[in-house]
Amino acid sequence: MIDCVIVGSGPAGYTAAIYAARAGMNPVLYTGDTPGGQLTTTTDVENFPGYPSGVTGPEMMMDLQKQAERFGTKVHYNMVDVAILSGDVKTLILDNGQTVLAKTVLVSTGATAKWLGLPGEVTYNGKGVSACAVCDGFFYRGQEVVVVGGGDTACEEASYLAKLCTKVYLVVRRDELRASLIMQKRVQNTHNIEILWNSETVDLQGEDGLELVKIKNRTSGEILDLKVGGFFVAIGHKPNTDIFKGQLDMDEAGYIITKAGSTQTNIEGVFACGDAQDNVYRQAITAAGTGCMAALDAERYMASKETVA
Repeated sequence: MIDCVIVGSGPAGYTAAIYAARAGMNPVLYTGDTPGGQLTTTTDVENFPGYPSGVTGPEMMMDLQKQAERFGTKVHYNMVDVAILSGDVKTLILDNGQTVLAKTVLVSTGATAKWLGLPGEVTYNGKGVSACAVCDGFFYRGQEVVVVGGGDTACEEASYLAKLCTKVYLVVRRDELRASLIMQKRVQNTHNIEILWNSETVDLQGEDGLELVKIKNRTSGEILDLKVGGFFVAIGHKPNTDIFKGQLDMDEAGYIITKAGSTQTNIEGVFACGDAQDNVYRQAITAAGTGCMAALDAERYMASKETVA
């Protein structure tokens, strides 16, 4: 029987592991199919405290993992395929068929950005292509960039980038925005944001990095070549929470709902942290913060069980 199992890695999972290990909970962490999470696909990280010269995403995740292991966390490169969370003892079945029993489960499975499916998104990821303006926008200051999407996220990203970049092209598939009225007005009233209506991206090109974005007008068929430095996809994220559906309360998008002011889910002994339950901020530092909270909540839960016993 394991006191604390952490499902997923990344800033949330590793921070939870650090706190749980220091509290004597002997945590076991299963990394999932992307050890380190989304940040392992990011090049430079400059907005995480403690790295004055910046750090690459993979390097930072290795640092966090080493810190967690230093205090006794056992890290396994497995996925959890099945989770049975009811009752005092939680049952997890791994991808290798092993069954794990746990007193507490901390869910830090993160979320995955939705992409358009263009080959160039893979080719230029971290070299001009991004799914997070707040994370990467600083690298494109003084340049022209493209944002794809028509919802609140896309409008927020475009507004943020407009403060850093000389020109922001907002590519919208329809002839209207899906964003809230206030966000629509903000975008339409920003002088250096140009909305390309009824448009879609058909190709990304460049040598060492992204240099050209080809946009097709869906009505006329006309192709527009945009020489830009950055391409931001803002069509949403999908939380990696499918294995918990039907057990943990979630919103319509699949984000786990936690009780106000805590990381406690609707099931006792199960806590959620990071992007699996955060559809607002989605930053490494906020994920780390909720990872800390989840470990503290789990520790208090374990203490309460011991008191009752």
